[in-house]
Order: sequence, then structure tokens, then C-alpha cells
Amino acid sequence: MAKRIQISQHGGPEVMQWVEVDVPEPQAGEVVVENKAIGINYIDTYVRSGLYPASLPSGLGTEAAGVVKSIGAGVTAVKPGDRVVYAQSALGAYSEFHAVQADKLAILPDSISFELAAASFLKGLTVHYLLRQTYVIQPDEIFLFQAAAGGVGLIACQWAKALGAHLIGTVGSAEKAERAKKAGAWATINYREEDVAKRVSELTNGKKVRVVYDSVGKDTWESSLDCLQRRGLMVSFGNSSGPVSGVNLGILNQKGSLYVTRPSLNGYVTTREALIWASNELFSMIGSGAIKVDVPEQQKFALKDAQQAHKTLESRGTQGSSLLIP
Repeated sequence: MAKRIQISQHGGPEVMQWVEVDVPEPQAGEVVVENKAIGINYIDTYVRSGLYPASLPSGLGTEAAGVVKSIGAGVTAVKPGDRVVYAQSALGAYSEFHAVQADKLAILPDSISFELAAASFLKGLTVHYLLRQTYVIQPDEIFLFQAAAGGVGLIACQWAKALGAHLIGTVGSAEKAERAKKAGAWATINYREEDVAKRVSELTNGKKVRVVYDSVGKDTWESSLDCLQRRGLMVSFGNSSGPVSGVNLGILNQKGSLYVTRPSLNGYVTTREALIWASNELFSMIGSGAIKVDVPEQQKFALKDAQQAHKTLESRGTQGSSLLIP
């Protein structure tokens, strides 16, 4: 038998249950992974709350790192005992054992620990598609990244620095500003104390930016648009403050014939080849030391304490990545 976190109804953190289940048997094309570290991502709260529908009862989580326990028919890319990491599994990564499609797995280099992998894989792949595909950031380019001290934001700060670009990051405190700057942010803006659009204009000598990356959603939608140059691109890739809804497309015209896209990792990493390309670039950045991901001890939670982990995440009391440890 094994333990996992399960929800039978949508709601707050209290709906997460610690239950006993059978260790899964791999079906054709599947691999059963014994999880050693599990990534916590804001999207997990959307599934739990019902913002992103799921058939109930349901597991939670899509990202973890661990060791291959068993493989199903037709699997040749990995074998039992291999160290692996995944970030696009079917729901259920909040578990001791999880059945994952083999084409969703990446072989984990020995130099990268399970905790580092689980803390960085989904977030790192997200930054890869944002900065390298959705809009290709160029050396010396100035751009805005909302929530720069979050898990994705801190990796974006480091990746931007490695590219020779200038990331302006929004943060909610002086402490988070310092963390973002240490990671590589060119400049920070405390959105609680400063007018973000006005400050972006000042930092760019009135030119504003060609692209804004925004995972906050409802609360920052209009101010993000106000930071864009004419025909600039708004990349809205999250909803931590709530979804952007009821948008009048005329506002894009009024603010300068702007473009908007609402991407996700699943729209970019659609084949095993795409996964290998993106993961290899991420592992290379980590291996070179360009990207470092440190998880504070207070942000490592026992798997059974997933309720507390979600409460802490939603309080915006975390910095960077958080983990569940089976």
C-alpha cells in the first residue's frame, strides 16, 4: 500500500485528504515512479479550488522527481532504477508512487538532486517557453516580469541575466526585492508602494517595454498593459490573483494596438523531442551554475502536510519554490 493526497470535493486546503491506496501497476506506455521530492505549484491550487475542473475524486500535482520502480509494455526510454523527473503527468504527483506516461519523463543527471529537480523542473520549463519561445528575449532587452520573487520569477531573473537581458521585476516587499536582485533582476518595483507603469516608463526613459510576462492575472492586467510599447505583447500565463475575465478587446486598441497571448507549457512541450530539447537547455543552465534554486527549509513540507503547504503558498508567504517530501 501507499499514501497520497486526494480531493473528493473542490474547495480550500481543508479538502485535501491523506489516504491509503494501492501502489499502481504500470499500463502500456507508463512508468511507475517512486517519488523522492514533489514540486508544489500554484496551478495545484486552481485544481483543488475548482478553477481548473477535475473529475473527482482526484489526486493533485503533476511534478516530481524520483526513481523508476516499474515499467509497462512498450517502454524503452527508461528502466527500473533510473533517476527521473517529470512535470506534465496526469494529476496525482502528491503521492508516494505515481504512474506517469513514459514520454513525460526526463532522465535526471546525477549532478542534480531530487529536491533541486522537483523544485525547478516545471518552473524552469515554463521560463524556457516564455523567454525562448513565446517571445524570444534578446541581449540588452528590457522587459517586465510580474511576481519576480516567486518560483518562476526567480528562475526568470537568473535566465534573463544569463541571456544578457534586463529584467524589471515586480515584488511585494523590500525583502523580495533583494531576493530578485540577487537572482539577477536588473531593477525591481514594489507594487505595494510604487506605480508600476510609471516606474517602468522612468526606467526605460519613456520607451516602456516590448513584452510583459504576467502570472498574477486579474489584479495586474491593466497595469501590465500600460507598461507596453505600441504593438507590444502581453503574455498572461497565470491567475494567482484570479482569472482575467470580461475583457473588452477595444482596450488593446486604445493602449496601442497591443497583442495578448495566454500560453501554457502544454501548448509548447507537445512531443518528447520538445521535452528533451527544453529539459536539456534547463539542465545545462543548472549545470553551469547560471540557475540555482534553493528551497528554504521552512518551505519543505512532509507530504501528509500538504494542507499547510497550500495555506502557506496562498498567503504569499513563500519565496521561490516549495516542496512536499514523501
